[in-house]
Amino acid sequence: MVNDKVVSRFTGTPTRENGGIIGKEPLYPPDEVLDLLDRRSIGAITLWTNDCQKDVQDLELDHDGVIKLIRNALRSGRFLNSQWCQQKPGGPWAACDAYTVTQAEWIEAAFKSLDIQYYVKFALNKSGKLLLVVSCHTSS
Repeated sequence: MVNDKVVSRFTGTPTRENGGIIGKEPLYPPDEVLDLLDRRSIGAITLWTNDCQKDVQDLELDHDGVIKLIRNALRSGRFLNSQWCQQKPGGPWAACDAYTVTQAEWIEAAFKSLDIQYYVKFALNKSGKLLLVVSCHTSS
């Protein structure tokens, strides 16, 4: 069964063609996303995919840590592209913005701070009041 239900504010026809790439400009203005995070804090996000939930758990991040990472990505990261993402096989779709951001992290095993690159991908829901976090993991 084909599911083409779109739950993001950006609508259109989901496709996997061309890697699901929608465009080279953000669909969701960074200032708007930052404002949402400031106004609603942890109530502003949901970890939308099982893979995202697992990755966030593996990174030992709480919701505040995810919000900090998204803020850093929007302020000092690099926008990659916008793309269609499906929650699960046969599930709903969201049009997402993808970013990378590098942060200095203390690595206990190395006993020093190292630059770690993260990949985050998210969409605003139809009402624009919830950020659907699709991916949140290291880029390695």
